Amino acid sequence: MEGYKRVMAALSENVLTVSMLLCVFFLSGVQTACHSTHKGINITAPRHLDSLSGSCLLIPCSFTDDKTMKFDSRRKTFGIWIKTSIFIGAYPQNIVHNSSWSKSKYGINIIGSLSEKNCTTVFSHMIQSYRGKYFFRVESGPFRSIATCDPVHVKVKDSAWSPRIEISGDVKEKNSVTIMCSALTPCPQSPPGLTFNLQPNPHRQMQKNKDGTFTTTIQQNITLSEIHDGYNIICFARYPVAGGKHKTANAEVTLSVSYAPKNTSAFISLTKGRWVELRCSSRAKPPVRVFTWFENTTTGAMKAGEGENYGVQVTEGKTYYCVATNDVGSQTSPEIRLIDPVIEIELSNQVLGRKGIESSKVQIPILTALGVMMLVCLFKIIIWFHKKRSETP
Repeated sequence: MEGYKRVMAALSENVLTVSMLLCVFFLSGVQTACHSTHKGINITAPRHLDSLSGSCLLIPCSFTDDKTMKFDSRRKTFGIWIKTSIFIGAYPQNIVHNSSWSKSKYGINIIGSLSEKNCTTVFSHMIQSYRGKYFFRVESGPFRSIATCDPVHVKVKDSAWSPRIEISGDVKEKNSVTIMCSALTPCPQSPPGLTFNLQPNPHRQMQKNKDGTFTTTIQQNITLSEIHDGYNIICFARYPVAGGKHKTANAEVTLSVSYAPKNTSAFISLTKGRWVELRCSSRAKPPVRVFTWFENTTTGAMKAGEGENYGVQVTEGKTYYCVATNDVGSQTSPEIRLIDPVIEIELSNQVLGRKGIESSKVQIPILTALGVMMLVCLFKIIIWFHKKRSETP
């Protein structure tokens, strides 16, 4: 009877091995088909994980019951990680961790409670040789099963990942937007430090993702103005690694802020006789959609026309201004007052001409009188000298 049981056990193990072979080789990549034929446990874990050399790696993991035998949590349970191939009979060196060992090959530690079907695992110090495909196996008395359909593929990078910057909200002046920087966190026990080139720097937060992995984030709210347009926001990520060192990376985003027209002004760009061309100038993003001209009249402002340039015949003093409008807002220019340049010049010439005639008429008699007076004075001086000389003995 005992011999019969041993034969049946060996046969069951062979059948299970064949089943696993089919899953690995013939149904690779088709997990649904593998799960439908596989009778062993399945695990819930990310299929692909990135890690950083010199840092640790967390593998979130949980397992299900075997389809042929129910897991008994009261028994002493051991978790085993197998690398590359599940054929541990032929390749026992593929076992890189067994929780029954006092020391793990890869510095692996199963931190989850196996009795609660939690196989969450930490690799304490990743190096390039640890990259590869890993399978999980549970041993609990007669319960022995491998999650053949759920290998975990681990990659090891030597350089840090660039963080990711996201901006939420309408990027327009006067609006408040949230700027968030996030970074992969394969090792939540030693998360990356994140900083902005903004002040003050916010506190770091760590979020758990749906697949059990983690992401480190910081976020900051700012109220936008036109001066933020073209501003470069930089997020720096600093990953701690072994030996007290760090691996760093950064990401950069340039803000493109929309704003209403600024520095709007109206001025004369061309004059020709009584013809004057006015021009409206403004700085805006997006560009000004329409320039509108208004004339101030005794009854109020009256729309005069549209366009960057506006021509007008000047016959008397008038006041104009323009309004620049884009998709964000509008701005009004200071007023500009026009004076008829032709009339002004003609009046000036006429006044100057009359003054010249009048002054010439006045100057002639004055000069004549002065000449006569000078001759009389000279004549008197000559007579006085002549008398003086005659009186001298």
